[in-house]
Amino acid sequence: MPVLILGGGINGVGLLRELALQGVECLLVDRADFAAGATSGSSRMIHGGMRYLERREFRLVRESLRERNLLLDNAPHYVGPLKTTIPLPSRFGGLWRSILIFLGFSVRPGLRGRWPLKFGLWYYDFATRKCRRTPKRYLTPKARALREIPGLRSDIVGTATYWDAWITQAERLCIELIQDAQAANADCHALNYVSPRAGDDGTVVLEDTILGESLTVRPAVVVNAAGAWVDKANASLGLETRYMGGTKGSHLVVDCPELHAALDGQIYYQHSDGRVCIAFPFMDKVIMGSTDIRVADPDEARCDDDEVEYMLETLRGVFPSLRIGRENVVFAYCGVRPLPRSEGVTANITRGHSIRVIEPDGERAWPVYCLIGGKLTPFRAFAEMAADAILPRLGAERRRSTEHEPIGGGRDFPPDEQRKRQWISRVASESGLAESRVAVLLQRYGTAAGRYAAEAGEERPLRCLGDYTDVEVRRIALTEHVEHLTDLVCRRSVIAFLGRATRDVLEELADLVGAALGWDGSRKGREVEQALDACRPPRA
Repeated sequence: MPVLILGGGINGVGLLRELALQGVECLLVDRADFAAGATSGSSRMIHGGMRYLERREFRLVRESLRERNLLLDNAPHYVGPLKTTIPLPSRFGGLWRSILIFLGFSVRPGLRGRWPLKFGLWYYDFATRKCRRTPKRYLTPKARALREIPGLRSDIVGTATYWDAWITQAERLCIELIQDAQAANADCHALNYVSPRAGDDGTVVLEDTILGESLTVRPAVVVNAAGAWVDKANASLGLETRYMGGTKGSHLVVDCPELHAALDGQIYYQHSDGRVCIAFPFMDKVIMGSTDIRVADPDEARCDDDEVEYMLETLRGVFPSLRIGRENVVFAYCGVRPLPRSEGVTANITRGHSIRVIEPDGERAWPVYCLIGGKLTPFRAFAEMAADAILPRLGAERRRSTEHEPIGGGRDFPPDEQRKRQWISRVASESGLAESRVAVLLQRYGTAAGRYAAEAGEERPLRCLGDYTDVEVRRIALTEHVEHLTDLVCRRSVIAFLGRATRDVLEELADLVGAALGWDGSRKGREVEQALDACRPPRA
């Protein structure tokens, strides 16, 4: 086994695809489900990171903007432009704090006024001037902003608007990266719910936590892509490290039609006590967040009551005329950012990525490449960096670049509304499915929906979830590494995310998944209760 990758988040699966395309045999394992960590706990933004400019991280911002634009091209079925608006509380507020942070002082950021933001807005446009994929930034004066944005706080001097991007289903992007890797290289495999531990004579034992079976491998290289769990994964291999110092970021999904209408398809954010607070429409709901709190153990990270109140209070500060409370929250989630260990202010810890190499020692003949840091946006660049470090160790060379490699259902994705309609009409005619059904599948799976439609046959809409069908759910269960009901509702779909994981829905899904995977009645009951617990929104 040339390469063993620990961790099935975006960085791990990105590296799996990267090495697969170079002809390298790989095995990726995750002790939980794929994308169950920071990838599914992210803000779902694909962005350059304007606030990182304050910390002089110009290279990171340039790289992130470049990768953002590549994702707009390579994964257009999940990644799209996102209009971003920042209420400006003053003209010069936060200027001295920004200067001190830029000079390297450990100062907590605060609210930024118009002038501190102008440089960041200019740099965004400057960095993307040769490969522009989004409109240019602009400033809006107070009177016009208040007319255009119902319910916006009135104590502002105006707003600043620019464009980044967002991702609808980061979890499905991971599944598609795995599928692409396996399609490109039959010697590449991925297993979830598998825990590694050090074996005898320099081996690694992989224990299947569901079946209770184990497999012993002797890798040439181990890559630790476990995110916030890097130190824990190293400990399982008998290595003591203190590389990680993650912070948790909690988010809420809110059902509030008035807020959804006020946002009008764009994201609003402001800096509050050094933390970035966002709100943007996600399908028919609104995502809001996030917090930035140090955690000693990523396994203990939860969205707690104080965080819920903090986020709701912050949102009320932006839209004071709207009534938004806990009763509007349909889902809450929490991820731990895989940040390097640091004693500084959490908001000022670098969001860049790096690799730490633990060289072979004694019986352990293989090096461990530890992937530290990283964000969702530049995952491809990080994977490319890691692959280029590993290939010489294997005596291999790069065969191809992934820079312009489409991902999954992003291949041949129709670039405009007219060609989308043509694609939908053609696939509907060839498959016999209704055009409305094909449109849903295209939104959900990109052009991979064409293969599904050709094989769908007779579908039956679910009784409790009419936009899904029995054939669709069985297909996901059998072909997308589903082991638990939570895998389906939390990471192969947005069912839980949108607050739709009710008991009736979960019981119907458990019957379908259970029939496909051979669950008995007792197992189905346990899966429903576990999913209800995972999907339960916070209440007072």
